[in-house]
Amino acid sequence: MEKLGTTSRPASRAPSEETVHNVPSPADATIAPVPFSAQFLDKTPEAAAARAIYLKTVFGGVGALVVVIFAVFSIYWGSVWSTPHHSLPGWIVDFDGGAVGQSVSNALISINAGTSGIAWQVVPASQFPGGISQLQNAIVQEKTWYAVTINSGATTSLSAAVSAVDASYNSSLAITFMGSEARNENIYRPHGRIVTGQLDAITLQLTLQFLKNISSSANVGTLLSTAPELVARPIYYTVDNLRPFDVPVASAVTFVGLIYLLILSFFIVMVSTAAREISGLEKNLTLGSLVRVRIVTSFVAYFFIALFYTLLSRAFQLPFDRHFGSAGLVIFWMLNWMGMLACGLALEAVITLLTARFVPFFLIIFIITNVSVSVFPLAVLPHIYRYGYAFPFYNISRAVRSIVFRTKNDVGMNFGILIAWVALSCITLPLIQWFMRRRLVAAQAKTPTQT
Repeated sequence: MEKLGTTSRPASRAPSEETVHNVPSPADATIAPVPFSAQFLDKTPEAAAARAIYLKTVFGGVGALVVVIFAVFSIYWGSVWSTPHHSLPGWIVDFDGGAVGQSVSNALISINAGTSGIAWQVVPASQFPGGISQLQNAIVQEKTWYAVTINSGATTSLSAAVSAVDASYNSSLAITFMGSEARNENIYRPHGRIVTGQLDAITLQLTLQFLKNISSSANVGTLLSTAPELVARPIYYTVDNLRPFDVPVASAVTFVGLIYLLILSFFIVMVSTAAREISGLEKNLTLGSLVRVRIVTSFVAYFFIALFYTLLSRAFQLPFDRHFGSAGLVIFWMLNWMGMLACGLALEAVITLLTARFVPFFLIIFIITNVSVSVFPLAVLPHIYRYGYAFPFYNISRAVRSIVFRTKNDVGMNFGILIAWVALSCITLPLIQWFMRRRLVAAQAKTPTQT
């Protein structure tokens, strides 16, 4: 018992378990470092671990890009390295049938095709009962790339001009070089310079031979004084560019703009991916609903992006009415829409598998493989580049040239190939999404439930 009059002192209590747990220990302080206080070369275990992760990620990315440079960029380098790798066909058509026609034909056919890049062959004039216009149509319809015609009456017109001392004689009507620049301006321009160089050399030889023939003529003095141009240039040529690339801004939609089109598609892919992540739709929607949202979003977004992309070209006066009239603008719009869907849905499917972290590597591959078959004609490239016939850029470029420059109309086939890309992506996207959803569900099933 306690004695009366004495004050009892409260017994001291041990700290409760809750109190002990609320007191930070020195070890806890090292686990959560103060933000913005570390140095990159700190010796702490946390800094060392973070540094290792950073360096591994950066050097891994650099190493991957080195692989891309040699494995992927070489595709484009190879397409322009030894171009033309193959010669393009050219026709020699002798509508004259006289000495001039025979001389020009023999001179052209003797030229080494490997040097000129054009494989000349003589085609009988009888194959063109419609005359020059039928041959011109054959070039536009891409039966051949080029043609040199020795025009009807070239020999007789020269003889008549010499006999009559005709000062009005036009020697450039004797020979015509035909081609279609808009089919591919990158190959037409160097080939055009080569062919005109060849024709200059041939006509020079014919001029020297002509001078020898008339040197003993009685009226040579009269010819020199009255028709000196006839003596100086008895045979010459004209260039007939059947489809000139006469709209410089068209290069923005036949080549460079195709890269922009793909980049726009990539932006939509990244924006819609971020939107699904932020909104939680990626994990909350059922598989079928998620796939439908992704496909419908792509169709609607590209529909309007393609419209404004088309209006940009229209604002810079790109002509759309040359081949299809007023419908050309709508056809161009639908072409851009299908092109964006072909590229964008492929990226939409791939990003599901590779994730946003690695999809840029696929983007580089996709751009390079498309660009490599869009600069020069596939006919002059090594055969490995024939895959371009089935790739989006090549078909978009071909259709644009038909709309703007009235080249061969393969627009239906070009649309068909783009639609096939869209259909393929609409099949692969659900399959890849199903595979990734199955992996996610399996991973969540293995994770212990937190109580």
